[in-house]
Amino acid sequence: MAKMVPYDGNTAVAHVAHATNEVIAIYPITPSSVMGEVADEKSARGEKNIWGSVPTVVEMQSEGGASGAVHGSLTTGALTTTFTASQGLLLMIPNMYKIAGELIPTVFHVSARALAAQGLSIFGDHSDVMSVRQTGFALFASCSVQEAMDFALISQAATLESRVPFMHFFDGFRTSHEIQKISELTFEDMQKMIEQDFVLAHRKRGLNPVNPVLRGTAQNPDVYFQGRETVNKFYDACPEIVQKQMDKFAKITGRQYKLFDYVGAKDAEHVVIIMGSGAEVAEETALALNSTGEKLGVLKVRLYRPFSVAHFAKALPATVKKITVLDRTKEPGSLGEPLYEDVRTALGEAMSLGLIKLSGYPVIVGGRYGLGSKEFTPAMMKGVFDDLKKATPKNHFTIGIDDDVSGTSLAFDPNFSIECETCYRALFYGLGSDGTVGANKNTIKIISDNTPNFTQGYFVYDSKKAGTITVSHLRFGKKEIRSPYLVTKANFIGCHKFTFLEKYDMLKNAEDGAVFLLTSPYSKDEVWDKLPVEVQKQIIGKKIKFYVIDAIKIAESLGLGERINTIMQTAFFSISKVIDEKIALDAIKTAIKKTYGRKGDDVVKMNQAAVDQAIAGLQLVSVPATATSKTKMPDVVSASAPAFVKNTTAKIIRQDGDNVKVSEMPIDGTWPTATTQYEKRNIAENIPVWNADTCIQCNQCSLVCPHAAIRPKVYDPKLLDKAPPTFKSKDAIGKEFAGMKYSLQVAPEDCTGCGTCVYNCPRKDKEAIKMVAQEPLRHSEAANYEFFLNLPDPDFKLLKRTTL
Repeated sequence: MAKMVPYDGNTAVAHVAHATNEVIAIYPITPSSVMGEVADEKSARGEKNIWGSVPTVVEMQSEGGASGAVHGSLTTGALTTTFTASQGLLLMIPNMYKIAGELIPTVFHVSARALAAQGLSIFGDHSDVMSVRQTGFALFASCSVQEAMDFALISQAATLESRVPFMHFFDGFRTSHEIQKISELTFEDMQKMIEQDFVLAHRKRGLNPVNPVLRGTAQNPDVYFQGRETVNKFYDACPEIVQKQMDKFAKITGRQYKLFDYVGAKDAEHVVIIMGSGAEVAEETALALNSTGEKLGVLKVRLYRPFSVAHFAKALPATVKKITVLDRTKEPGSLGEPLYEDVRTALGEAMSLGLIKLSGYPVIVGGRYGLGSKEFTPAMMKGVFDDLKKATPKNHFTIGIDDDVSGTSLAFDPNFSIECETCYRALFYGLGSDGTVGANKNTIKIISDNTPNFTQGYFVYDSKKAGTITVSHLRFGKKEIRSPYLVTKANFIGCHKFTFLEKYDMLKNAEDGAVFLLTSPYSKDEVWDKLPVEVQKQIIGKKIKFYVIDAIKIAESLGLGERINTIMQTAFFSISKVIDEKIALDAIKTAIKKTYGRKGDDVVKMNQAAVDQAIAGLQLVSVPATATSKTKMPDVVSASAPAFVKNTTAKIIRQDGDNVKVSEMPIDGTWPTATTQYEKRNIAENIPVWNADTCIQCNQCSLVCPHAAIRPKVYDPKLLDKAPPTFKSKDAIGKEFAGMKYSLQVAPEDCTGCGTCVYNCPRKDKEAIKMVAQEPLRHSEAANYEFFLNLPDPDFKLLKRTTL
């Protein structure tokens, strides 16, 4: 029986790509970098491919260089691959044309990502892969982590037989970074799929000085056209070859795929056509609605290029009357997006050739969804089906946004949910680089290894990465989980940063009776009135079981700093009981040895001690019957903020960017500057406090601060008349500043607590500035900082530009 192992999409692909290639040319680009990293690590460990050799992994100077290296290596007859996305893929276009034109088998694995247009997006859609559909590469789409591993192998077998180069793609982040417990392909599986005759044929076509040939010629107008048409038979044969390899794969693994996989009612009149991870959402929604009496269908496109009209027609139910085609890209100025245009053309050809018998030409509409990893949910999918059933469905629509400018949006009910009721669903709100995501990946592995349960993990990051919020979405259950969308009804919510309660409405996603675990500097007897009243009302109204733990205090006492991941992971297993507590804790300690072993025994012991102290530090809060807090969630930005910041930036800051309207976005990507001052992240546990008596006014702390959160000024002492009572100052040093005052002021809600200022203070005793708990100083220092900002800047003529 196949081994079930937790994989993310990138690692699943790299598992196959490394085993079935000899040369791998790479260049990192989010979100495909992990594939290259995994392949590089495998070769560094001496892991061999299915032929018993260690693949050569080479990092080039750019994606253009990587594709050039691939082309050169392939030309020698070596089995070669690469990984890329977005603009990186576009840099490969010249070599892709050459590789396809020379009929050289290879597979490029792409974690499909948005292209920079009005703004940069590191997140997923099909903009990049659709931009290379004309190169001659076959385009092969997988929908899930399991399919990403499977299709990596099927495409490798198909390219060797067909001689058509393949681009195997899957959705960036949504599939590339989602962790699923999947059936792992073995080397034996791969050896059965890869036919040695095709490998040898590829080698024989390699350039060889013993049997020289000429490639890369220049062709004049008399013959170039004819040369382009020579490849037709290879592309005509490609779809059947792919299906043959799919059938062969099914005999080996039991998992059967088709070029176009249809799911739903056999006599469906309303069908949605889609590819990528959105197809999983469409399938899950259609089946749920069909169970209530609907007759809906979903056609999942696997092989997008070459597009087989015959296979498409065969998969489509003959009862279809209306079709919606969903594209995860936008082509401004086109008649419609790529898949929509191809479906219209293919259906017309199929009907004229008699490949499908329909009562009439179906109504076909197209729409866009999920650009830049915009969430795509069953609620949105139901909105698409609902519109399709109307007498006149909307064409060229969008779903999931509020387009109040062009009016393209479809309405949908956001409360519609088909969340798996038998699955355990958990949400964890952490701070980038605090270890939360890593701990949750370990949690998935622990549950996967110690239970028969299926697992799923997806992690939402901010583009700014370290120091910003991360949200981990975990599902566990006895049934296979096919839900590539965020958890909206959670059994467990963990908040790993107390100040998040001021900014994010995380309990809106809590089920009635859910568990809430909060890392808090306040005990179970103190914490209740420290919560915003809105949070108290949700805890009471939803009958939430509320726990607190002072994870920061435990971590600092053990020398772990602010790395609270082990503590919070332990607390989760202790409270949730998703598996036997002893088994979980033993597994955590084993994972600690594996993760931190190379950092020394002391680090291992500290983390293992954290496990024991976490259990002792958990406290169950007795929830009162009424909300009593005098604290309310503050406005996200100040009342003095500009209108754009209030209407747009503020929504983004409070994690409500999905509700920004089209009219509230800049039309050309031009953004106002100096808006960071309104985002008071307030994430520091400790902030620097200035000692005016010992400071030598060197200003090095201000120079090294990465966030400009500590600043000096010299000014007229008369300005201190209106200073807050806690504002500090001292006589300024230097004859040019005679009679003036000097202050060094921290912005307590902008500081990240990194300590760089203290570390770089030249005073050996470090008494001029030191880190102190932020919470007691937050409001007084915020008032001081506001006063400080209103002090006039000094006359620049007084400043020596050659010194700090």
